[in-house]
Amino acid sequence: MTLIATVSPENADGKVAETYGKIAGALGFVPNAMKIYSSSPALLENIWSQISYYMQHSTLSFPLLAAIRMLVSKRQECEYCVGFNEAMLINHAGWTHDQVMDALKDPASAPFGEKEKALLIYVLDALKAPKKLEKNRLEALHALGWSDAEILEAVHHAAQNVAEDMVFNTFRIEADY
Repeated sequence: MTLIATVSPENADGKVAETYGKIAGALGFVPNAMKIYSSSPALLENIWSQISYYMQHSTLSFPLLAAIRMLVSKRQECEYCVGFNEAMLINHAGWTHDQVMDALKDPASAPFGEKEKALLIYVLDALKAPKKLEKNRLEALHALGWSDAEILEAVHHAAQNVAEDMVFNTFRIEADY
């Protein structure tokens, strides 16, 4: 059971109800990952705004973003996010169970082409040891066609996921996927 009180969609009102409506419209339901923020309507709205931005991203693909979240969450030991993103990769991105398990063991084995795989590894390295990343790694990403904005947004997405994992682990979010 989640350690803090959350508002169910049936009992939501005001800004929470409005945001829940957007979430349900996009996802088909309101996951516990969103309900956890219901005691802070402004934060709920902010988190959903960020998620919506990445859901509609024109160049950072759905599978890449889900893999980033899954692999970051594995490092953060957030079972909810690992499982949620595993399910997203299998059910919505067409990955097999074996591909997900292989990526969890070795991110370099994720079923991406060179360009996305390089960004995935860069992002994971940025979270592990950001001060050790050298400019030549950025140049290599540029050579593959990634812009500074895309690289920044991918790293930001991963860093934001660390914060989400901390919230979910702290308040013991329950699986609903």
